[in-house]
Amino acid sequence: MSEESETPARGTEYVQSLERGLAVIRAFDADHPELTLSEVARLTGLTRAAARRFLLTLVELGYVRTDGRRFGLRPRILELGYAYLSSLSLPEVAEPHMEELVAQVHESCSVSVLDGDEVVYVARVPTKRIMTVAISVGTRFPAYATSMGRVLLAHAPAEWLEEYLATAELKPITRRTITDPAKLRSTLGRIRSQGFAVVDQELEEGLRSMAVPLRDPSGTVVAAMNVSARASRGSADTIRRELLPPLQAAARKVEADLGARPGG
Repeated sequence: MSEESETPARGTEYVQSLERGLAVIRAFDADHPELTLSEVARLTGLTRAAARRFLLTLVELGYVRTDGRRFGLRPRILELGYAYLSSLSLPEVAEPHMEELVAQVHESCSVSVLDGDEVVYVARVPTKRIMTVAISVGTRFPAYATSMGRVLLAHAPAEWLEEYLATAELKPITRRTITDPAKLRSTLGRIRSQGFAVVDQELEEGLRSMAVPLRDPSGTVVAAMNVSARASRGSADTIRRELLPPLQAAARKVEADLGARPGG
């Protein structure tokens, strides 16, 4: 099969070579900032010859650097994600209210959107670092184990959600993580009714987070906003009592500003 062949199973206009090129880019991450040709081939399932062509093309385009043996991403790769972020009004609208919230509650605040079965952070205002894993714009986490992910799953279209629950691999990230689809479905139903989600040490031991939806002017949930706190701050009920009202107030301000922008 040639590099430019199309895959009928994916649709008559599906270009497999683009998929493979993106796979090469995604092979690089925080755990693999530099890779050899052989490592890229192994991680992507490509032959060495194909991986070499993609890497050298990316080098020529300025997205990848190489010393002749190892390869790594160049800053220009940020253009690919910035094109999406710059088209959003959400981060620029949300950040002033997030900063105000962080100053009030002294906990980190984030906004994320749902991308497949993961949440992607599109805005973040940190306070002191409370997680083992560093979080920044672009960070991804599995939706089922996060407060923002559960808010977004709870408001996803019913048909999509049922398919997700039937096919998602719910791995135990901590000993507290919900991994039973029926229990997760029940939890999502409660979140949809009460309007917020609390995740108690399911993504990381010692960390609790709470999230609320962000709606566009039509009432559609387009993102979620959360605050995270160390479990040592107090019980889950205490954290909910202290943090939920200011979080909800900040979300309402973001929604009001979104609705006030030209074009909503």
